[in-house]
Amino acid sequence: MTSEARTGGCLCGAVRFTARLTRSTFGVCHCQMCRRWTGSALMGITVPEADVVWTGSEHIAKRQTSAWAERAWCKDCGSGLYYRITVDGPMSGNLELPVGILDDANGLTLVNEIYIDEKPDSFAYAGEGRTVLTRAEVHAKFPMLAGA
Repeated sequence: MTSEARTGGCLCGAVRFTARLTRSTFGVCHCQMCRRWTGSALMGITVPEADVVWTGSEHIAKRQTSAWAERAWCKDCGSGLYYRITVDGPMSGNLELPVGILDDANGLTLVNEIYIDEKPDSFAYAGEGRTVLTRAEVHAKFPMLAGA
């Protein structure tokens, strides 16, 4: 995929963004924190922070939700806007944008699920061939998350 601009925003429209996507793949996180934040699993697409231009940023609230990451949402309507690793490592400098806040999420492909051992048995995504990692496998791959 070549670079493609996609727009999106929160439920009330106070926060909007344009993101330059360099991939057409996304993943799902089933950890308890993501489930509580989204009310489901986080379906997120990784975008370098520098490739996202925000409007209405005065409406964005942020909270450090763990020792390694923050989450942001619209102060007005509560829509989740991004998850961001705040410690140095392979994912620093990137945002995980919830796929559901894109104006057009067509053409994207689900390629991995993490914390699969925490996935409720009522969640089932169609398709095959994606990578799945347990909590232990995620922590082995990303040591900064150990103890979480």
